[in-house]
Amino acid sequence: SNSSRLSRMSFSGEDGRAAQARPAPGAGGDRPMVTFARRTHSGRYVSYSRDDLDSELANSDYHVHIPVTPDNQPMDPAISARVEEQYVSNSLFTGGFNSVTRAHLMDKVIDSEASHPQMAGSKGSSCAVNGCDGKVMSDERGQDILPCECDFKICAECFGDAVKNAGALCPGCKEPYKATEMEDLVGGGADGGARPTLSLPPPPGGAPASRMERRLSIVRSQKAMTRSQTGDWDHNRWLFETKGTYGYGNAIWPKENDADNGNGGSGGGLGGTDGQPAEFTSKPWRPLTRKLKIPAGILSPYRLLVLIRLAVLGLFLTWRIKHKNEDAMWLWGMSVVCELWFGFSWILDQLPKLCPVNRATDLAVLKDKFETPTPSNPNGRSDLPGLDIYVSTADPEKEPPLTTANTILSILAADYPVEKLSCYVSDDGGALLTFEAMAEAASFANMWVPFCRKHGIEPRNPESYFSLKRDPYKNKVRSDFVKDRRRIKREYDEFKVRINGLPDSIRRRSDAYHAREEIKAMKRQREAALDDAVETVKIAKATWMADGTHWPGTWIQPSAEHTRGDHAGIIQVMLKPPSDDPLYGGDGEEGRPLDFTDIDIRLPMLVYVSREKRPGYDHNKKAGAMNALVRSSAVMSNGPFILNLDCDHYVYNSQAFREGMCFMMDRGGDRIAYVQFPQRFEGIDPSDRYANHNTVFFDVNMRALDGLMGPVYVGTGCLFRRVALYGFDPPRSTEHGGCCSCCFPKKRKIKSTVSSGTSEETRALRMADFDDEEMNMSTFPKRFGNSNFLINSIPIAEFQGRPLADHPGVKNGRPPGALTVPRDLLDASTVAEAISVISCWYEDKTEWGQRVGWIYGSVTEDVVTGYRMHNRGWKSVYCVTKRDAFRGTAPINLTDRLHQVLRWATGSVEIFFSRNNALLASRRMKCLQRIAYLNVGIYPFTSIFLIVYCFLPALSLFSGQFIVKELDVTFLTYLLVITLTLCMLAVLEIKWSGINLEEWWRNEQFWLIGGTSAHLAAVLQGLLKVIAGIEISFTLTSKSGADDENDEYADLYIVKWTSLMIPPIVIMMVNLIAIAVGFSRTIYSEIPQWSKLLGGVFFSFWVLAHLYPFAKGLMGRRGRTPTIVFVWSGLLAITISLLWVAINPPSQNSQIGGSFQFP
Repeated sequence: SNSSRLSRMSFSGEDGRAAQARPAPGAGGDRPMVTFARRTHSGRYVSYSRDDLDSELANSDYHVHIPVTPDNQPMDPAISARVEEQYVSNSLFTGGFNSVTRAHLMDKVIDSEASHPQMAGSKGSSCAVNGCDGKVMSDERGQDILPCECDFKICAECFGDAVKNAGALCPGCKEPYKATEMEDLVGGGADGGARPTLSLPPPPGGAPASRMERRLSIVRSQKAMTRSQTGDWDHNRWLFETKGTYGYGNAIWPKENDADNGNGGSGGGLGGTDGQPAEFTSKPWRPLTRKLKIPAGILSPYRLLVLIRLAVLGLFLTWRIKHKNEDAMWLWGMSVVCELWFGFSWILDQLPKLCPVNRATDLAVLKDKFETPTPSNPNGRSDLPGLDIYVSTADPEKEPPLTTANTILSILAADYPVEKLSCYVSDDGGALLTFEAMAEAASFANMWVPFCRKHGIEPRNPESYFSLKRDPYKNKVRSDFVKDRRRIKREYDEFKVRINGLPDSIRRRSDAYHAREEIKAMKRQREAALDDAVETVKIAKATWMADGTHWPGTWIQPSAEHTRGDHAGIIQVMLKPPSDDPLYGGDGEEGRPLDFTDIDIRLPMLVYVSREKRPGYDHNKKAGAMNALVRSSAVMSNGPFILNLDCDHYVYNSQAFREGMCFMMDRGGDRIAYVQFPQRFEGIDPSDRYANHNTVFFDVNMRALDGLMGPVYVGTGCLFRRVALYGFDPPRSTEHGGCCSCCFPKKRKIKSTVSSGTSEETRALRMADFDDEEMNMSTFPKRFGNSNFLINSIPIAEFQGRPLADHPGVKNGRPPGALTVPRDLLDASTVAEAISVISCWYEDKTEWGQRVGWIYGSVTEDVVTGYRMHNRGWKSVYCVTKRDAFRGTAPINLTDRLHQVLRWATGSVEIFFSRNNALLASRRMKCLQRIAYLNVGIYPFTSIFLIVYCFLPALSLFSGQFIVKELDVTFLTYLLVITLTLCMLAVLEIKWSGINLEEWWRNEQFWLIGGTSAHLAAVLQGLLKVIAGIEISFTLTSKSGADDENDEYADLYIVKWTSLMIPPIVIMMVNLIAIAVGFSRTIYSEIPQWSKLLGGVFFSFWVLAHLYPFAKGLMGRRGRTPTIVFVWSGLLAITISLLWVAINPPSQNSQIGGSFQFP
C-alpha cells in the first residue's frame, strides 16, 4: 500500500482534534508525519492507503511496524524517494495552528490539460489492477514505464506486490516479468542509467542517511580542510589533500605525471614546460568583477565645486544673518530659517555623492570557473550556488494575474542552471484565481521556456516580447524561427484568454458544485424528515477547485476560516525539482508541437505558497510574507542566495542572475549582503511628467552610495545572501571612526567575541565562521523558531554561499566542485515542515522581524532591512547592466504617484522616530553612509520649510517688502554664484551618471510637488502617530476618467481628488494672485519699488515653474480644457487685483507707474 511505500507517514483522525504533524519514531525528531488523502466533494478527507483506512475505522492513531522478512522487503530508498516525490508534486499541502498537516492528492490542478511531467496534476495513466487508482510509473519525460511486454499498466506498489506475492507474474498476461528489480525499470540520468549517488560517508550504524544529514555531511567533510587555526583558509593543506593547483577556472587539476602522458614530457598537451598544467601557466587568475572609476577630469571638478558651493553657502548665510531687514523682520526671519535648513539638507544630500563608482562583470570568467568540464567534473555540471526567487502578490484585483504569470514565465526562462533555480510565489490573499493562474503559467512554460532557449529570445516575458515595436526577426538565423514564433504567439493568445476567463470559470464551477451540494442536502433532509415540513437548506457557498474539492484559501464569498485574514497555510509544488542532468526534447513530442531537438526542456522548481492567517495575529503585511518565504524555501530548497521581485517586475535580461552572482562569487564577495539592481519602468509617458523613472535617485544617488558601503535596499530587484538576512555578522567586520573614514579609512578589526555589556536589541547574531565552540546553536530555537530542519539548514546555506577558494587572496572560500552534487529529491515530510514554518504562530517568541529576516515596524521595511545589514558591517553592491536587468510598471496618474510618495515618506518619518535612526548607528557603518541614511529619515521634514518658502514670494508681493532690505550687488552676486554652482554640479552629475538634463529637471520639479503635498502629509501623519498614536489615511475619490481605452497613457489624464492636492493648489493660486496684486500696486504707486517687485515676481515664477507638471495634471487630457476656463481665470485675477487697489488705494497718484527706474 501507499503507507508502506511512503516513508515516515501516518494517519491522523478525521475528527480534526489531532495535533499537528508530529515526528515519527526514528526520524531524527524533525521529520513530521504526513497523511496523503483524497478530499471528497463534501470536503471530508478519505485516506489514500489501506492501512490508513483501517486506522480510520478504529478512530485512533497508531503505528504498525512490520519486521523485515523475506516476504516483506523494503523498497530501495532511491526508488521510494523518487516515487514519493511524484506524489508530493501532485499534492496540495495544507495545515497550520492546531490543525493537521494534510497532503491532498489532486487529479488535476486546472481545467486544461497539464502535459509537462514536472507539473502538478500532469496527465498520466492509471493502474489497471482492480481496486487500485494509483498512477503508472513514469520517467522524466512523463512517459509510462511498463515492465511487461504486453504493456499492462501497473503502478510501483502493485508491481512490488506482484513480484513478492504473485510469483513475479504480470497481472495482465500472466507471464513472468523479465525484469523484477525496480532499478532495471527506472533510470536516473538522462541516458537512462542509474542515478548517481552522493559520495558522502555513510552514517554510523549503517542506517540510511536522512536528507539533512547528507547536506550537513558536505559541510563537515570540508570543515577540517577549510578552516585553519587562524580562522583563514588553509591553502597548503587543501593543495596537499586534494592535489589541487591554483589557476584560471576550476582549481582542481590532474596529477603532474598525468599531464605529460603521451607527450614524453615535451611540454605538449596539458603539461607545461615546468611540469605544471598549461592552463596554470597560460591563463592567469582573473576576477569576476572590476570597479570602473569615474574619470578624474569629471570627478575632481565635481568635488571642487562641492567645496566652493559649500563655502559660498556659508558666507551667504552669514551675510544674511548679519544684514537684517528691519522693515520686515518677520519676512527676514522666516526666510533665514528656511535657508539654513535648505543648506543643511543640501549638505546631507551632497556629501554621500563624493565617491561615485561604476562596476562591470565578466560573464565569460564566471562560466569558465563554474561550468567548465574538469577531470573531477567531466560532465561540466554547474558549480554555481542555488538561487531562490520570491515573487510576492496580495490581491488579484489590484495585481492582475496575467502580469504575475508573465513575471513567473520570465523567471522560469532565465539563463541560470535549471537545477539550481527555484521560484516561490507568495499569494498573501490566498486566492484560487492566483493559484490557477500560476498553474496555467506552469503549463504554458512547457513550450515558452524551450522556445526562448532555442532562439535566444529577449526579453523572456511573453507579453513584452510580443509587444516589441522593433523587428522580431532581426539577427534570427534558424529557418524554423518564423514557424515557431507564429505557433508560440497563438499559444500565448490562447493562454491569455484562459487567464482572463479564470474568474468566470471559477465562479461558474463553484455555482455548479454549490447547486449540487444544496440538492444533496435537501435530499438528505427530506429523507430524514419524511413527511414533515422541510426548511430551506442554507450551505456556505464555497469556492471549488478544478478537481471538485473545496479551496482551502480565501473564498469568493468569504466564510469562516476562508477569508483574506483567516485561512490555512497552503503549499503546492507546481513544478517539481528538475533532474540533475539535461533532458533534451525531440521533434514534435506530445505536448510540444515544436522541434526542441538538443534543447533542454527542464523547468525550474515552482512553488505556490500562501501563509496561514488567523484573527488576532499581526501578519506584518509584505515583510511577514517575505519572512514566511525565507523559512519555507530554507526547508525545501535552501538556496544560499535569494532574489525578490514584485509581481509586476519581470526579468528583462535573462543573464541578470549571473551578473549578480559575479559579485557574490568574486574575491571578497562573502562580505556582500545584497546586490541591488536599478528599477526600470515601462508604460511611462514620453515626457515623464511626474519623474516616474526616478533616474536621479537610481543613477546618481545609488551609484554614489556604491562607492561607500553600498546602495540602500529599495524593495525589489535585490539579490540577498541568505545568512545576511538571518542576522549574522559578515566574516570580517571592521569599525570606522572619524568623519573622513571614507576617504582616509581608519579601520579596526572587531573581535569575534561579543562584550557582555552590548544591548541584546542592537547586538547582531554572530556566526563566527561556524566554529562549534562559538556558534552556540543551542540558542538558535529562540531566534529562528523550533524547526530543527530550518536551524540545520543555516550552516549549509553559509557554506554553499562562499566564493571559490581559487586564489590565495580569497578568504572564507569553499573548494571547487562542492556544489556539483545532485539535488535531493523532494519528500513529503519536507513540505510538511514547510507548512509548519509558515503557520501564523511560528514567529511567536522568536526574533523574526526584529533582527532576523525582513524587519517589521515600518511601511518601508526594505530600507530598514538594508540599514540593519549595513549597521552590522555588511556591504552592498549596485549592479547596473548594459541591458536592463528587470523592468516593471509605475503609476503615471498624479494621485497614485502622490500616494506612492506619501507611503515612502511616511516610512522615512517612522525610521527617524525609531531605533533605526542613523544617529544611533554602530561604528561599523562609515560616516558618509550614516549621513546618507540620516538623510533618508530627515528629507520629509524639509516640506515644512519648503511650503513656507513657497509662500514667501506671495507674502513679499502682498506686503510690498522683500526678504532683504534692498537688492544690492552683494545679494545678487551670492545668488548668482549659488545658482551657477548648482547648474555646474548638475551638468557634472549628468556627465558621470549618464542621465540627461530633462530627467534632472523633472526630478527638481517633482521634488517641490512632493515636498509641498505628500511629504508634509507624511510628517503630519508620523507626528500624530508618535505623539498621540493616531493614524490618518487619505482616501481617493475619482472625479473623472479617460474614456479612450486604446490610449496607452490614458491613466495619465485621470483626475482623482485627494486632500494631498490642497497645498500645491493653494500655493499656485496665492502666487498668481500675488503677482497680479504686486503689478497693480507698483503701477499705481507714486514711488514704485520695481526692484522689490522683480524680486518677488522672480521667486514666484520659480515656484510656479516647478509646479507646472502639477497644474498640467489637474487640467486632465490635453486639449479638453475649455477655453472659457482660461478666460474666467484671467478675469478673476484682474478682478482681485483691482479689488486690492480699491481697498488700499495709492495716495495722491496721478501718473500710472510713476517714474520708472530700473534697479
